[in-house]
Amino acid sequence: MVVLLLGTCLLYCARVAMPICAVSMAEQFSWSKRESGMVLGSFFWGYCFTQVFGGYVSDRVGGEKVLLLSAAAWGSMTAFTPLLAHFCSQPILSMTLARFLMGLLQGVHYPSLASLCSQKVVESERGFLMSTVGSGSYLGTLVIGGAGSLMLDVYGWESVFYVSGLLSVLWSVPSCVPMSPCSSVCAGPIITLESLGSGGAQSKLSKRHWLRLLKQPAVCAVIVTHLCTASTFFTLLSWLPTFFKDTYPDAKGWVFNVIPWLVAIPSSLFSGCLSDHLITQGFDTASVRKLMQFFSMGVSSVFTLLLCGNTTFPWTVAFVSATMGLTTFSHSGVSVNVQDLAPSCAGALFGVMNTCGAFSGVLMVYFSGYLIEATGSWASVFALITTVNLLGLCTFLGFAEARRVDIDSIRPTHPSLRELSE
Repeated sequence: MVVLLLGTCLLYCARVAMPICAVSMAEQFSWSKRESGMVLGSFFWGYCFTQVFGGYVSDRVGGEKVLLLSAAAWGSMTAFTPLLAHFCSQPILSMTLARFLMGLLQGVHYPSLASLCSQKVVESERGFLMSTVGSGSYLGTLVIGGAGSLMLDVYGWESVFYVSGLLSVLWSVPSCVPMSPCSSVCAGPIITLESLGSGGAQSKLSKRHWLRLLKQPAVCAVIVTHLCTASTFFTLLSWLPTFFKDTYPDAKGWVFNVIPWLVAIPSSLFSGCLSDHLITQGFDTASVRKLMQFFSMGVSSVFTLLLCGNTTFPWTVAFVSATMGLTTFSHSGVSVNVQDLAPSCAGALFGVMNTCGAFSGVLMVYFSGYLIEATGSWASVFALITTVNLLGLCTFLGFAEARRVDIDSIRPTHPSLRELSE
């Protein structure tokens, strides 16, 4: 668990490096808001293409191989980003391409995690595990928001990419080495990626069974809800640093890049503990998943709407922190619900969900940049985020379930010997 948490942390350190540095890079290379949106949004175009592929491969060969190979690749790409920016005659093109490749390489991470967890974790413990590993994304954003802002001010934006990229490469290399018996004893509860991935069941769904699975209302509900959750989260992740810089130009970057994610980490852990506790106490699993999603998309939207008004910097940081903290409840809602519905192919199905989320993330990140330029107001962006959140929440509350729907798809059509004898 610790290894996976650290890997997810570094994933987001590398991913958020560009949003953190976007303002400085836009000033140096004379980018408009629309061009900045194109660079930031290109990540999600690449992110779309490897989701299903990463989940399918993880279901069949084990997610640990996919995780480690991709980490070495996207870590290297992050470290080389400043070189591409400086040595290319058209930085806007090189950065757009670099972000697209980053999306391709990072797109396999979460489907691989879903595949691992669905095969090795029981239903009553999935919420805490996914919330703990998922909190690595907020920890990574926190680390790069704090340390990255300081490096940005002292050493320049290039240092943010160099450090986050090299650390990611260093994580992937030792994780590939099997732990010795002595080191395992010393490490205690650390779960290695190799042990998690070994022995996983392979996905058995044919194309016909996949079509049948995707026609299930509960499966469509998690896809639509995750699409809405991911697109709004990616929009906030990409544009919040620019929002604070535009609205409060004298504010310290480490404040608004750190505090919201400092709130998100314990919030994510709390949601996982709460959901697992409710399930072990006998509450219906589907009702618990819906409750978590209500906090994630419903209650958080209240604080997002409050950002539309004229508020002071401390109150704005408080509203953003509440929004990001409540958003983490989705780790115990829709994100883990896919494992309830189809554990035999959770990696591939999560890849489908993340593909839809990444595609909508592209559109929302770019469209948000257009709205800012067209209206001159951030209120339109926050209103859009709220609308999308409420659409996803209504879909999930209306159609979500927690029973397995992949059993009929993988069950043989001919009767078993036991059925014939009866």
